[in-house]
Amino acid sequence: MSQKIERPVLSGQRIKTRKRDEKEKYDPTGFRDAVIAGLEKTEGDLEAISRFLDTAGNKLDYRRYGEVLFDILIAGGLLVPGGSISQDGEKPKTNNCIFEASEDMEAMHAHEQVFIKLMRRYKYLEKMFEEEMKKVLVFIKGFTPSERVKLARMTALWIGNNSVPPTVLLVLSNEHLIKDGIALEFLVELFVTYKQEKGLSSLVQTLKKGGLESKLMEFFPPNKRTEEYFKQVFLEKGLTEIVKLHKAQASQEAKRELQTALLDDIRDNKSHKEVTANIKELAQKSNIPEHEIICLIWSTVMSLGEWNKKEELVTDQAVKHLKGYCQLLQAFATTDRSETALILKVQEFCYENMNFLKAFQKIILLLYRTEVLSEETILRWYKEPQSSKGKIHFLEQMKKFIEWLQNAEEESESEEED
Repeated sequence: MSQKIERPVLSGQRIKTRKRDEKEKYDPTGFRDAVIAGLEKTEGDLEAISRFLDTAGNKLDYRRYGEVLFDILIAGGLLVPGGSISQDGEKPKTNNCIFEASEDMEAMHAHEQVFIKLMRRYKYLEKMFEEEMKKVLVFIKGFTPSERVKLARMTALWIGNNSVPPTVLLVLSNEHLIKDGIALEFLVELFVTYKQEKGLSSLVQTLKKGGLESKLMEFFPPNKRTEEYFKQVFLEKGLTEIVKLHKAQASQEAKRELQTALLDDIRDNKSHKEVTANIKELAQKSNIPEHEIICLIWSTVMSLGEWNKKEELVTDQAVKHLKGYCQLLQAFATTDRSETALILKVQEFCYENMNFLKAFQKIILLLYRTEVLSEETILRWYKEPQSSKGKIHFLEQMKKFIEWLQNAEEESESEEED
């Protein structure tokens, strides 16, 4: 049986650790103390603060303590969960920060420059700043009302200069911030500042970019989520475009809901009476006008067809397909505006789907015979300039039918005179 022979070891042998293998202890408090000591020497001069931060990055580890650095520059010290400042150490807080600055926009712009210069010098801090803001915004309940105002104004400036993306605001959809109205109050202050700095149209574009345009109502306390209160909050602050944006979003959502319901009813083979009743109920509930409904019905119905690619076949196929829906279209063609909207929708569809270019005349003829479109609407479309999409081509197609309508109209007038 073989026995393992132990290798001889020199007495007192020491294993040398390479310097790069030694891990420096994570010490955010030590980093904070070094930064605060440097800030205190500037005596609140923001130019001096920028110079200090510029040179300190060569000695202090910004890569490792970037978020700690932003805690200090925003709140004055190390932020702990809940939004309070860690009191560990002799001088845990500095007054050289945003929370201790004046609320006026001149002071805010001056502090904005400190952040711009810092991140221009140390580009890697940009991503850290985005993560920092997601954390800080969750803490806003722990800040004083004045601190929240300053942070809202600064956040507006940071979003405006692309230091942070508007998506960071989504973290405010937090139950404990929404319930007490803190999230809404913060956003309103931010929107007002952004409007003053960049204008209303830029604010609307920013909301869309951040995916906030369809979520605004979610930031309202649950017991105040009404259209009336929404309008009141934003109109009082002169944010009319936000009210319009919300209304447009709600309308689009309602239209999508209506189209989905219509598709479900058709697939379930519900009767014409049931389908019409369901559409009317949804339309009334969402305040969708008839001329928009008839266009939605057309788009939905045409999306159900599997169309032949040959022009000579697709026309007959379209007419056959539409015959089953003329009664439904007729139920929502009760006004001149609805009929006009439909004929323009058909024109647009046939123009944008090239295989249907030759189908326009036969589709209009079908809609006329089934009393969806009146001769007055068709003649008005023919005579008056409205949509130019393929109009010349379609006018040529409709020429004989229009002549027939005009002759029939003249004969009718002649008979009445007799």
